Amino acid sequence: MINTRTLIGSALAAATSLAASGAFAGPAAQPDFSFEKCYGVVKAGQNDCQTATHSCAGTSTADNQGDAWIYVPAGTCGKISGGSNEPKA
Repeated sequence: MINTRTLIGSALAAATSLAASGAFAGPAAQPDFSFEKCYGVVKAGQNDCQTATHSCAGTSTADNQGDAWIYVPAGTCGKISGGSNEPKA
């Protein structure tokens, strides 16, 4: 009886967490400061929006992926080693 109750509780918790995480999928909100997109400097899974191979934020699979970007304060991207204002091929 306890195992059945635990199993049902675990299944409900998993379903709820999956539904909640799906509600937040998509592009990151634009920041309140003056910004620019900086390509090629993102850690895996930390990108702010879609790439050529992924459809939403947080889905890049490799560090410094050339088409993955993050928002940075305007004028900052050119100061970051490997940063670019355009996607890299």
